Amino acid sequence: MGTPEFWMRVGRELGDDLATDAPDRDRAGKPPYDEVARLRDSGLPTALMPPDTAPDTASDTASDTASGGTGGGTGGGTGGGLDWADACAVVRRIAAADGSMGELLGRHHVLSWSARFFAAPERVSPLEARAVREQWLWAGGTGPAGADGPSRPGDGGACLVLAPATGGFLLNGQRTLATAVDVADRFVLDAVCASSGESLVVLVDPRHPGVGRAPLTDRFGQRLAGAGTVRFDDVPIGVDDVLGTAAFDEDTAVPFATVAPLALRLMLAHVALGVAEGALAEARELSLAASHARPGSAMEYLLAPPPGTDADLLLAFGELALGVHGASAVVERATTAMAQTLRTGRALDARGRADTAALVAAAGAVTDRAALRAGEGILELAEADGLDRFWRNIRVLAGRGPTGPALRAIGDHFLYGGGGSPARWW
Repeated sequence: MGTPEFWMRVGRELGDDLATDAPDRDRAGKPPYDEVARLRDSGLPTALMPPDTAPDTASDTASDTASGGTGGGTGGGTGGGLDWADACAVVRRIAAADGSMGELLGRHHVLSWSARFFAAPERVSPLEARAVREQWLWAGGTGPAGADGPSRPGDGGACLVLAPATGGFLLNGQRTLATAVDVADRFVLDAVCASSGESLVVLVDPRHPGVGRAPLTDRFGQRLAGAGTVRFDDVPIGVDDVLGTAAFDEDTAVPFATVAPLALRLMLAHVALGVAEGALAEARELSLAASHARPGSAMEYLLAPPPGTDADLLLAFGELALGVHGASAVVERATTAMAQTLRTGRALDARGRADTAALVAAAGAVTDRAALRAGEGILELAEADGLDRFWRNIRVLAGRGPTGPALRAIGDHFLYGGGGSPARWW
């Protein structure tokens, strides 16, 4: 499998490779066939599966079944991949070089946890073993916090419907996905059962002839992530392809199942932060190159004026770097909490989930602000071809949801959900 240090080295090398032609690929905006081939050759999609966990004991499984899925552990998975913090670090390094590939890998990792979030414990190991064996690349989205926006009737979004059929269901409807539409090996999606009205999380093989895929070709940012629209026409979904019930209602769902959207939000914060770090690194290189350019050369006008000669320029770079460093600290704290939450698994209680949710909300809000400012700032400081891609990618990543509701949720948790212990936050 390789150590975390090995995979970080792979991530750095792959990031360096992706960075060499990132501006040209961004301008072309083609489906990411070549990029995904590079990812597969590196082995990162398999490394970004969930880590091994010790199989649940019989008593744990019995307790879990009796309590409706709240026993300890994550279900005895054998994904064999990196743990949460290491996976986030690798994704962030890739995002610094190529935001689209960072998002594609980040969503892949979060969705690869779907069996642990939604399925019965005894189903986790076989499913993850198959995913590793067949080297699946995951794509999709489950619910309002996923890539697709609302997906339940009455929520204002497109709804996928499962019609009961012999041996399972038939899936019909249309969904827009943020990544890997043309290159994924499995989609993870929520759909409404026509007979019961229950929202179920299902696995779909994109190679079925009833699956029609239409890539988006005119995206503002994240042009290489492979976003697109997928249509399902009587696609058979076997009983074994139904993972479990979608966790839309935090008051009634098993707390661990409701961690899925939190994990995605935090992973996207890592992606946005990685893009911001990549933007600052490239602007710094241009600045240093400009400071050593011979007088009168075209390089002088890439950045105006060179650092060391303009205090305002130094101040501007300092503010941008400080914002990104500050966001990184908040994101790392949320990452530590999420790692513990994932280790807790089905033993997670509502209080633990709420604490993690608040830290993730803080990480997302702070990162959105810092990343957007970094993306805008480098456009003000530099006039080099290709730098606009960082800003456009950040706008797409940071624009997935308003910060107002997140800030209100943070305030609500701080005032009423912290058990009189603000030190847990600060």
